[in-house]
Amino acid sequence: MSLAASATRLVWEHSPRRKPLKTLQPVKSQTMEAASFSGDYSFGESSEESLEMRILDPIHNPGWDHVVALHRDAGCFHTSAWAKVLHQTYNHRPFYLRFSRGRRLAALVPLMEVRSPFTGRRGVCLPFSDVCEPLIFDQEMVGLVRDRLLRFTQERRWKYLEIRGGKSFEFAPDATANFYGHTLDLRSGIKELANRFASPVRRAIRKAERSDVSARAVRNRQAIDDFYRLHVQTRRRHGLPPQPISFFVNIYEHIIRPGFGFTVLAHRGSRPIASAIFFRFGKNALYKYGASDKRFQELRANNLVMWQGIQFLARTGAEKLHFGRTECENDGLRRFKLSWGTEEETIGYFRVDPLGGQCLVAAPHDSGFHTRIFGRLPLVLNRLAGSMIYPHLD
Repeated sequence: MSLAASATRLVWEHSPRRKPLKTLQPVKSQTMEAASFSGDYSFGESSEESLEMRILDPIHNPGWDHVVALHRDAGCFHTSAWAKVLHQTYNHRPFYLRFSRGRRLAALVPLMEVRSPFTGRRGVCLPFSDVCEPLIFDQEMVGLVRDRLLRFTQERRWKYLEIRGGKSFEFAPDATANFYGHTLDLRSGIKELANRFASPVRRAIRKAERSDVSARAVRNRQAIDDFYRLHVQTRRRHGLPPQPISFFVNIYEHIIRPGFGFTVLAHRGSRPIASAIFFRFGKNALYKYGASDKRFQELRANNLVMWQGIQFLARTGAEKLHFGRTECENDGLRRFKLSWGTEEETIGYFRVDPLGGQCLVAAPHDSGFHTRIFGRLPLVLNRLAGSMIYPHLD
């Protein structure tokens, strides 16, 4: 299986006299062909009413990605690459489920078991994933799939089962948490995309260009190190500890280097001042992480980074770019994502207990005591806190 991506480095050339937004030259592109699923399962179970459930280990079974690619909504979170990142960083155990009726595929449900002496044991689809709902191939079997998932939750003695997103899989009557999601259609072409941006976005991109900021899409290890230095600073500004460096090293090894993603890095002179990480699987892409140096905020390098990523994806055949989840209370971030001409949707997170009753979850955290603490800690202590805390979260 190949991805519609290219490792070619793309560089912005500064020209202050040009008014239109700069665009990249076409690059070599490939298309991904969905291969038919084959291979042995790691272990299997069966259930009544003609629905068979089999448990797969995507870390050791390359056939998982071939069958995932058959679904039009499959993204990088559904792949074995993301499973490897989560397992190797946090030691979460994968339980990736394949449901079928006879020779007909019904559903794919990627799950990770998160075990912690502090936060309990639960199943999540999937940890640290903005939206990762089950891939449904046979809508008539949704009810049986849901019932079998609840039985599996009981068998594993999970505190709850969480599904992140539910457009085609209504796991509970109501979501226990809601977020905004924003998607940009990339099929209209570079020029038309730029015309759909709000005027402040276009002005910000031009300002970055006039300020001698350059941005490029790369897939090298050094870019991850540059990103992480900016990421640590950005997380502290937001009052949050950063993920451990091993998390981003694993993202590089399993996602970026094989061609499932890339980093966009913005420089002024030789100094990295903004960066972002994008994921890509087939026609679907995701803006996953962004970071910047606050001292250069007025140069609007973040806008140039996003524009670079959009162009790179559009030139290499991607059709949709998801901007990740946004908390409903974060009006500023919501407006920023809408200003790129995106379509907005609501992402529901569903938690149910092993008996199938809906579980209530705490409201999103606000800028409280812990936010002030992490916002004042030295960077080295913030990094240490992240390494200790994130294995217990999801």
